[in-house]
Amino acid sequence: MATVPILDDAAAGPAARATFDAIRAARGTDYVNNFWRALAADPPLLAATWDRLSAVMAPGALDPLVKEMVYVAVSVANGCGYCIHSHTAAARARGMTEAQLGELLAVIAMASQTNALATALQVPIDARFEAGEAPPGAGQT
Repeated sequence: MATVPILDDAAAGPAARATFDAIRAARGTDYVNNFWRALAADPPLLAATWDRLSAVMAPGALDPLVKEMVYVAVSVANGCGYCIHSHTAAARARGMTEAQLGELLAVIAMASQTNALATALQVPIDARFEAGEAPPGAGQT
């Protein structure tokens, strides 16, 4: 159960409705999902979050599909079921295949395991990694 009301357009104030309109326009849809509707309880937070997300997820040096896949990975690491579902759907809409999703999940699982091991063992960081050097064999298949 949500800790704040999920506001429909009628219950949202004018500032929240203006952000809903910006979301609709940017996405080319009439649908505004529950995340944004929950944030509508705090219109300045809603607007600031939408503005930042729009800037971060806009086309740039990273391909939009890569950005969505990174978002999925971070959402898995943070245990955010809502974001996992939302950004998996967005990645699929941007062309992510089932094979890519499978590999993404395998990388997430592997990183989680090795992160836990390195943390538990308190492995010291190699000097070459602190200097920004790539691990031996990096970039090779």
